[in-house]
Amino acid sequence: MASTNEGVASSLTHRIVKLTLAVGIGLALSFYAFHRVTDPEPAMQRAREEAAVLAAREILRSYVEPAAELRIVDPLSPDRKVGKSYIYPAESGWQVSGHYRRNDTDRWHPFLMTLNPGHSLASLSVKDSTPTLATRAQVDPKFTVQH
Repeated sequence: MASTNEGVASSLTHRIVKLTLAVGIGLALSFYAFHRVTDPEPAMQRAREEAAVLAAREILRSYVEPAAELRIVDPLSPDRKVGKSYIYPAESGWQVSGHYRRNDTDRWHPFLMTLNPGHSLASLSVKDSTPTLATRAQVDPKFTVQH
């Protein structure tokens, strides 16, 4: 009879431990989820990245084709068929990479841009054989054109 009571007590203890463990894990997960959802840093980081990419788009347009509409693939509008695009926090600002083309007959041209913390151009490198860009690169030390 003592072994029956020990078995019941052991089973009851096992159930209590399982229930306590389940409640503890559930509370820990809900605490973690709450803090992840209410943490403002990821949203602020995303806003900083978006601002840098939007500034990079305007700078790219002003250098490559100020009067026309460029099609741009960048971290805000990625297209894996065209190529990868990145935004990366650099030591002194941001680095943004992507691709652009002037129209549907133009091929995609890769670019790499470095922005300072105020989103001004530090350097821009494009792979494009347009003569006007090569001429501009000769007089602008921030602008590099590769063929």
